[in-house]
Amino acid sequence: MTTLAFLGNMGIGEWLIILVVVLLFFGARKLPELARSMGSSVHEFKKGMNDGKAEAQAEAAKPAQAADQSSSKG
Repeated sequence: MTTLAFLGNMGIGEWLIILVVVLLFFGARKLPELARSMGSSVHEFKKGMNDGKAEAQAEAAKPAQAADQSSSKG
């Protein structure tokens, strides 16, 4: 995240300029729709990350369970 470190150094003036440019580019009617879309995208991304993490943990637990079962049989 070091590539986004410069965003912390931006003042209110820079943010206002960015907001005006975004308003001019997309228009006031599109902004709520864009914000909703971005919010749902972030939500789906986080859900996918959590699902992937849970799946990886389940896959890591399978070999350990198989090893436990094979060692108890012998």
